[in-house]
Amino acid sequence: MATTTYGDVSPRVGIYAKAQFLKHAEPILVLTKLGQTEPVPKNKGQNIKFRRAVPFAPATTPLTEGVRPESQKIVFEDVETNLQQFGAWSEITDVIQDTHEDPVLQKGMMLSGEQAGETAEILLWGVLQGGTSVVYANGTARDEVNTKLGLPKLRQAVRTLSTNRAKKKTSIVKSSVEYGTQSIEAAYIAVCHTDLEPDIRDLAGFTSVADYGSRKPIVAEEFGSVENVRFITTPLLEPIADAGGAATGVMSTTGTSADVYPIIVFGSDAYANCPLKGKDSADILVRNPGKPEKGDELGQTGSVGWKMWFAGIRLNEAWMIRIEAAASDLL
Repeated sequence: MATTTYGDVSPRVGIYAKAQFLKHAEPILVLTKLGQTEPVPKNKGQNIKFRRAVPFAPATTPLTEGVRPESQKIVFEDVETNLQQFGAWSEITDVIQDTHEDPVLQKGMMLSGEQAGETAEILLWGVLQGGTSVVYANGTARDEVNTKLGLPKLRQAVRTLSTNRAKKKTSIVKSSVEYGTQSIEAAYIAVCHTDLEPDIRDLAGFTSVADYGSRKPIVAEEFGSVENVRFITTPLLEPIADAGGAATGVMSTTGTSADVYPIIVFGSDAYANCPLKGKDSADILVRNPGKPEKGDELGQTGSVGWKMWFAGIRLNEAWMIRIEAAASDLL
């Protein structure tokens, strides 16, 4: 019997299932919307290339009357990384499907979408934390950090990005199950854990999303801005437990050393990833109970699963910077 991409359901049902899967993944996606994206190529092996343009050097030599200057080449660099496949599945029995009061198959697709979205975010967060440019809220190393974020450190990070000619973000991946981009107001973006929201609100000049007026938030998780930095928070961007200095009035997993919270501030084309959404993204795979096959001759079990290809890479270390800070303990 011929099989389809979606398992043993019809293509029409499979396409609907995938749309529902991506619908539940979409609200979780934050980091994967903000980087440069490249859809997973079909039948091209497990290596993927992202492209970046090499900036022109400033033209400081005066022109000579009547003399045409030398032409300059537009140069692109390839930045390569390997694709990796991730996935998971859950089993459904014929008894549960026949007797359970909840639509188990539909719930399975919902939970799979949420799991895939969280997986993509956590994997990309691991990539971004490995950046080489870092500012500490206090001290000169991670194991000394035990101070909340201050405006001078944020300005230091922005100054570094500006000095390195990092361009502000002007577009992101659309907030829909379809693959595409949409324009945003130019700004540097900062992403971090929700625990830092109270400290960010305390920064001088903080503007809440509620006070934006005609300005629109980039994503639902944006909660405000400070000067030319827009802050986006999500609980998936976890801190590094007990990695800082002595904990006094700040969050700590054990109560001894401060938890260190990375805040990634970046501009355009600082990093790249493969989008979860689109026709060549993650696959939802459904096997209904009732289909006899080897190992399950009575067709007593079925399954709902998903798999996706993922790649994430930092494209330009100079266009992103990590601030490491502690978070105030409000208890």
